[in-house]
Amino acid sequence: MAHGALIQTLAAALGLALLLGFVAARLRVPALVGYLVAGVIIGPFTPGFVADSDIAAQLAEIGVMLLMFGVGLHFSLGDLLAVRRIALPGALVQIVAATLMGAGLATWWGWSLGAALVFGLALSVASTVVLLRALEHMGLLDTHTGRIAVGWLVVEDLAMVLVLVLLPPLAEALGGRAGAAAGEEAHGAASVWHALGTTLLQVGGFVALMLVVGRRLFPWVLWQVTRTGSRELFTLCVVAAAVSIAFASAALFGVSFALGAFFAGMVMRESEFSHRAAQESLPLRDAFAVIFFVSVGMLFDPAVLLQRPLQVLAVVLVIVLGKSFAACALVLAFRYPLATALTVSASLAQIGEFSFILVVLGMKHELLPDEARSLVLAGALISIALNPLCFQAIGPLLRWLRVHSALARRLEQRDDPLAELPRSTEARYLSRQVVLVGYGRLGRRIADQLKASDVPFVVADQNRELVERLREQGFAAVWGNAAEPAVLIQAHIARARVLVVTTPDTLNIRQMIATARTLNPPIEIVVRGHNETEAQLLVQEEAATVYIGEQELARAMARDVLERAMAPHSEAGALKAW
Repeated sequence: MAHGALIQTLAAALGLALLLGFVAARLRVPALVGYLVAGVIIGPFTPGFVADSDIAAQLAEIGVMLLMFGVGLHFSLGDLLAVRRIALPGALVQIVAATLMGAGLATWWGWSLGAALVFGLALSVASTVVLLRALEHMGLLDTHTGRIAVGWLVVEDLAMVLVLVLLPPLAEALGGRAGAAAGEEAHGAASVWHALGTTLLQVGGFVALMLVVGRRLFPWVLWQVTRTGSRELFTLCVVAAAVSIAFASAALFGVSFALGAFFAGMVMRESEFSHRAAQESLPLRDAFAVIFFVSVGMLFDPAVLLQRPLQVLAVVLVIVLGKSFAACALVLAFRYPLATALTVSASLAQIGEFSFILVVLGMKHELLPDEARSLVLAGALISIALNPLCFQAIGPLLRWLRVHSALARRLEQRDDPLAELPRSTEARYLSRQVVLVGYGRLGRRIADQLKASDVPFVVADQNRELVERLREQGFAAVWGNAAEPAVLIQAHIARARVLVVTTPDTLNIRQMIATARTLNPPIEIVVRGHNETEAQLLVQEEAATVYIGEQELARAMARDVLERAMAPHSEAGALKAW
């Protein structure tokens, strides 16, 4: 029975994933490797119990929706636009480069031009789910580098939507079966442009609807549900919004489930309850994300490793090394630091869901040989399993390059007008100033207060476009990662009065403090904390003043409550929150 198959699939997928994920963690291997192996074991290509792959694939789609919805809750339109100058051209050029590498490989094997093109496209697009899991695990999702990687993949997803629409009408011209032979209407050259125009209008209409109507409607709905005081209704509202909007966007506008859920979360972010929405959906997101990895494993036939080992190796090298080198070169060409280039490269060193869809569509129109599916699936599984190791290798590789590579040192030390204050900077910004690291929502509010009080300050931020804009507005700003001593030196930390760190990047705070203390021992340091344990360590070891959002909110509310409770009855009603 259908419900029996669903329960069996859930029980087998989650139970075996838990067991093998635990074993992987004990062996100091990423847990997702255990999830992938669990999928291989319960898949149709290995003996024993076989789970329902169709049900697993649909459950995995729910995981993709919830995960992308959660990312959207932390990702504003401003964040997307802030990285457009690198994400848009970078993603498009990287798709072209990776497609050429994959197509060249397929041509060497004797495949047709159409098969080579589709195969190259399948190797060019990374998995959003894998990227987000890696960024969350590394604590990079809320950093500028994380936003670049997410924006990059959003552009890739939009490009793949166009590819999926254009492939059927172009199939015959590429040497495959035309749409009519596949049970569809034949397409001419005019229909290609019609399909492209229709898709662009649909995607544009969806984005406009979400930004104009959605950003007002969804927060209002969330507020109405919150007023009921029911936690289960709130959670239901969040999950229903993620799944139903993603489905409606795919059905009505032709965009993917992932993109629909991402934009739904992004407009839901306008609500003051967005943080709670993210927390409430977290357990479901994690559970269904595990099923996604299990479903990938179920598609994999281990026999391909014995039948075509050299071809599999070549595919993996294109995905893990070829794409990474291309992305790294592109990020460096935009004059971003080597650390950012390596992180973006690691983010793209894998393939996933769109690759599977492209291969299925290519085989449907007889563009791809049967072996293409096995090679792409093998490349996906191996690259996904290797991806956490790629992220772990960034730090050691960066340190090795700095010591052994003159080119790497030149890339980090190259002259950049945004990496130092202009010679025309007023003297008041060079001594007794405040150095403000991070110009996000918190940093902007602090800057507004400093400006209103006529206190000079210098902003240090990793967003090149933001630093350019600040300079155009007359602010003193330097570009770069403040964990690098050179950035704080250019902000004249040696003569500053206060260092303020507002970034969510907890990994580099100690390095920033160490640099400031070395160059300016008496400097005052004020830091944004994220939890009480971290705050206590920073206070004890670094003599810094640490503020935690929840604590400061509690103190402000407690002061207000005390004032109201202790004030005369006639005055209590007049007290207002600021």
